[in-house]
Amino acid sequence: MRIQSLELKHWESVKKIYEQGIATNNATFQSEAPSWKEWDDSHLQHSRIVGIIDNEVVGWAALTLVSGRCVYAGVAEVSVYVNNLFSGKGYGKKILESLVVISELNNIWTLTAGIFPENKASVSIHEKCGFKILGTREKIGQMNGQWRDVLLLERRSKTVGI
Repeated sequence: MRIQSLELKHWESVKKIYEQGIATNNATFQSEAPSWKEWDDSHLQHSRIVGIIDNEVVGWAALTLVSGRCVYAGVAEVSVYVNNLFSGKGYGKKILESLVVISELNNIWTLTAGIFPENKASVSIHEKCGFKILGTREKIGQMNGQWRDVLLLERRSKTVGI
């Protein structure tokens, strides 16, 4: 798998993979994928990548700032998604590992993730990449009329911001 920067030309594949995640009801509170402009505006320009095999996007990852306050400039939230056809093969872990390296090259010292407890594969991938579960945000939001919990995970860099 080749890792490269996520660009506009990848958007249709990225959007399709995101929609697959939405359909599981265990990847995000979002009910539909945003437009490219909305997505592009909300994610950091650095630290957005795709994994590609034979010219096909098999997964993607990107970061959003957790706050606009300058004190949190090095803290970002992770999104990582893998095409259903390629899940369970270790690609998500490789993409997340690459995102961690790229984030540190861009002076990000803390990565966070909010993951539904039912999404055991995502929790496992994050833990294998050095994230720790800090706790559970109980009934943090509703989805389809039901309150959902979200695990809060964090990874502190050992090389940036020390």
